[in-house]
Amino acid sequence: MTLALGDDRHVLSHEAARRLRGALDDALYRVHEFTHTTGEHRPDGSYVVARRRASSAGHRKVFADADAVRRCYDELPEAFTAEDVTCASGGRRHMLVWHFAEHPGYDCEIVSRQPLTARKGEEG
Repeated sequence: MTLALGDDRHVLSHEAARRLRGALDDALYRVHEFTHTTGEHRPDGSYVVARRRASSAGHRKVFADADAVRRCYDELPEAFTAEDVTCASGGRRHMLVWHFAEHPGYDCEIVSRQPLTARKGEEG
């Protein structure tokens, strides 16, 4: 097998190619666990937000990629409730409010539990 990286070409044995593929799959697949939610980076590039400790599909939202999650967050007002989260439906909206507040990549915090309300920080 020949692996091309830009102008560089590398010849790999079948076994070396299989090990490289495994290493790449491991590098591309990550799950971040938070208190209420998880964020899963899949090898196909998609990003899944799921309710922690839930197994049914009704407790997860699959995004095309992490940028799609960022766009969902960026479209939200400075202070927002689950009703403001239009990129999902039903209970997934609440799950996303929690995810934005828990994930360190979003400058956001829960300011009220009834109704569930989050506020973006100075960095938005």
